[in-house]
Amino acid sequence: MSDASADVPPGAQLLGREWLGFDGEIASMRFVAQPLFTNRHGTIQGGFLAAMLDSATGLGALAVLPSTKTVVTRALTTRFLKPARVGPITAKAKVVAQTDMIVEADLIDADNLTVASATAELRILDKR
Repeated sequence: MSDASADVPPGAQLLGREWLGFDGEIASMRFVAQPLFTNRHGTIQGGFLAAMLDSATGLGALAVLPSTKTVVTRALTTRFLKPARVGPITAKAKVVAQTDMIVEADLIDADNLTVASATAELRILDKR
């Protein structure tokens, strides 16, 4: 994997993204859902969960690409499964197709419940 996990962009910093590792198939990272991210119900607003999933699928793709390549999101289909609470949320991302890069990711809360999942279609580009 390239050094992309060390170069954390501002949006990922806001989400508290931390690289946990790659086991050859699954890229793992953790986010920190802040109280600032909550909606009127006291749970994490879906847009923040979608941003976490977008970040996780992109980093999952970068984990399998050479360092001369990068990706941008073409589409992100997000499914909200359960309310997410403030605190750590772990993402698990897996590349399921590389011709037209497709990556799936799940967000798992501190109680080990999957709170959201997504499928991303990513365009592979040469780095500039």
